[in-house]
Amino acid sequence: MANRTGTYIAFDGLGEADPSKSDFRYYSIMQKWTAVEHIDFKFVNSHEKTAAVRDTSLKSTLMSRIRERLNASKNCLVILSDDTRATGSMLSYEIEMAVDYYEIPLIITHTGYAGIYEAKSLSQRWPNALTDRINNFTARAIHIPFKKGAILDAINQFTVQKSGLEGALHCYSKKAQIEMGCIEG
Repeated sequence: MANRTGTYIAFDGLGEADPSKSDFRYYSIMQKWTAVEHIDFKFVNSHEKTAAVRDTSLKSTLMSRIRERLNASKNCLVILSDDTRATGSMLSYEIEMAVDYYEIPLIITHTGYAGIYEAKSLSQRWPNALTDRINNFTARAIHIPFKKGAILDAINQFTVQKSGLEGALHCYSKKAQIEMGCIEG
């Protein structure tokens, strides 16, 4: 098995050629957080560990690169928005591979929420691949808001080496979310 030090970031491209019109924009926000020196947001991005693929790449090439990146990943951050599709995107394949083959814990980050208190209340956002793995108890996951503090904490805490997650409906406590700066106390 590869040296699993990276965080794989998965999102729905929504079939858009313009990244600003898809969930790619949230990935871009994370890249900006990493680039700014005065912001403490550093992690190993699995997407930077392998050769880049283009939107024009063959599906088989893209799938091969996904598997290569997941093999080097300690966890998988799944970005979900109100626009995330239930089916029809590579996100479903990424979730299937992360859970079924690589047994990677999922960090499900929900955009547009200051705090997350009950994962099931957000089930309408879940792609079918995630719903299936939650319902059949094969996914290990935590659901968090798309907030820098929560994302960084989860990336560092939930890994293949030290998951600590049994089941897929975990959320941080209200107190923890206050301490991470997600919500006010």
